[in-house]
Amino acid sequence: MASVRTKIRRLKEMPLRAAMKKIAGKAVQEARFAYRQYRIRLSPIALAPEQFRRFMPACAFPAEPAKREEYVRRLRAEGMDEGIIRDADRICEHIFDLLGSGEVRLGSRLPWHEDFKTGFRWEKKFYKRIKLVDPGHAADVKIPWELSRFQHFFTLGKAYWLTENEKYALEFQMQLEDWISENPVEMSVNWTCAMDVAIRAANWIFAVPFFRGSPSLSPSFWERFHASLYLHGVFIRSNLENKGEHTGNHYAADLAGLVALGLYFGNFHVPMKQRKTTPPPEWLSFGKSEMEKELFVQVNADGTNYEASTSYHRLVAEMFLITTIWCGQIGIHFSERYVHRLEKMHEFLLGVMKPDGLTPLIGDADDGRYLIASRYGDWVRNDFRHLLAVAGEWFDRDDFRAAGASSREDALWVAGGWKPVSKDGSVAPKSAAYPNGGYYVLRGPEAYCLIRCGELSFHGHGAHSHNDQLSFVLNVKGRDVLVDPGTYVYSADYRARNRFRSTAVHNTLQVYGLEQNEMDEDVLFLLREQTFAECFGFAERYFCGSHHGYLAKAGVIHRREIVLEGAGLSVMDTLKGTGPDFPPEAFVSWMLAPGTGMTGSGGTWMLETGVCRVTFTFAGAETAELEDAWVSTGYGTRVPSRMLRVHTKQGFLKTNIRWDEK
Repeated sequence: MASVRTKIRRLKEMPLRAAMKKIAGKAVQEARFAYRQYRIRLSPIALAPEQFRRFMPACAFPAEPAKREEYVRRLRAEGMDEGIIRDADRICEHIFDLLGSGEVRLGSRLPWHEDFKTGFRWEKKFYKRIKLVDPGHAADVKIPWELSRFQHFFTLGKAYWLTENEKYALEFQMQLEDWISENPVEMSVNWTCAMDVAIRAANWIFAVPFFRGSPSLSPSFWERFHASLYLHGVFIRSNLENKGEHTGNHYAADLAGLVALGLYFGNFHVPMKQRKTTPPPEWLSFGKSEMEKELFVQVNADGTNYEASTSYHRLVAEMFLITTIWCGQIGIHFSERYVHRLEKMHEFLLGVMKPDGLTPLIGDADDGRYLIASRYGDWVRNDFRHLLAVAGEWFDRDDFRAAGASSREDALWVAGGWKPVSKDGSVAPKSAAYPNGGYYVLRGPEAYCLIRCGELSFHGHGAHSHNDQLSFVLNVKGRDVLVDPGTYVYSADYRARNRFRSTAVHNTLQVYGLEQNEMDEDVLFLLREQTFAECFGFAERYFCGSHHGYLAKAGVIHRREIVLEGAGLSVMDTLKGTGPDFPPEAFVSWMLAPGTGMTGSGGTWMLETGVCRVTFTFAGAETAELEDAWVSTGYGTRVPSRMLRVHTKQGFLKTNIRWDEK
């Protein structure tokens, strides 16, 4: 998202012919938008609900109505029913906690077009004419998008099956009818992103089997519902997010949504006069064939996602896994090569999981999910075990099952149930390297260390990357010691966005005040690849790597060696370079886990984690100072912490980290 100033600068940097061509293309596009808006105002996009009078869904569902009693029995036996009903009741009261808002009661009618955190409301107008981001206000368009994904419907449905209370069915109907009325096709902020249209459509579909038999919902309601749902498919197919240089999680969501809609509507086709449209069978065939190809675009050979973000890895894996399982359950299969690569995605999730079961949020994190099948009200943003629980059943792997044992409800809804883990199913994870994605994990009896060293997202574009090369997180005896600062927000606060992705707040070395990869303050999804990080050595207890982010700016290369040894970790930072200004002034940052207290001075500092005492000693340091800092554990949330900044002018800094019993 770039400002007008940045766009003008880019035009000036272009050759004259290219700039004129771009301006002319923009003018033609604007004329088309104006005409489209005029046509929609004269004749809104709609389908007669009567056309769906005899329609019935063509597919089976992940949640099978025929197994309702079994689901209810298992939920009650596992003690999951009370939490589901509590969450559903809060949904009926319109109490939501979205993207860091905290619990907010949203009133009798849900604010579909509003960032209820700031009170800003987007106008209902043609979706191509809506300005999503304005540096003049702190509104975040992700808030109305998130509410309009309807990922709370699955929880309403579960509560309905558990209680047979019609209030849940009536709430489902009320919200749907209000949303459809307030969001005419192509005429609100909730049509500006095809990804969100696709996730909304899928979640509507996932909720259908829960409520299809409700005596409170009339046939005419279902006709209106299906007319709107069908138009979601028409919109997605005409607005695919695959036009740029790279595709990503947005396009994966578009495809998953088309597959879901294609499965749901089957061969049912409604002719439309307003534009050339493709029928649902084509949505399914196109979506499936593109997903088959897209997996190999977005997922590296080592199973990592090429957006260089653990959070987006989770989202993409979830969309591919749920779609693959649903298709497989009704006899539609992907290639063996595809299934193997999908399995590798989940091997990566297992490989980077910390001893406490959580996963470091490396790179961008926006809490994105496809289907929230369990714990809607309190799911943990950096807990990815729900995917391992599902993958354990689909791939029949006990190591996945054991890791995901705390999230078995997801396996129940998505994979149809769960099997017990065999006695030797829980295998202790080992150190592992993921060179394609740029992640390296060192493990010892007491310590876990995840190091970032590799290509920026989208093969160097850096859309969801941070300046975190050679940074690492450290967990000792199940407690975090050093952490990644997280993401916090995107467009709502560009200064905070840039601060959280900057070099200074990551556990790495910074030369002068330079960024590893330069960034424009108002271009929020771009880091120009300048680091070209490379791992030179990796073993069970050893890592060595370097990056070139300071070579052109300061004439130096940063090299880091990390050795895990018994009850300690040694880190050797070295700057390689020549010239009259060598060695340059440098700082090494250590972002502490929130809640840990640190004391010390000079070359020795100590902190308490609650289970052990950790001591930092430095060789080559000039000064060391504690600074106030922030750590974000989820989108829109941040908590205070502390960061130790160590100053050196020696061209090297050796850090010894040791821990012992408290």
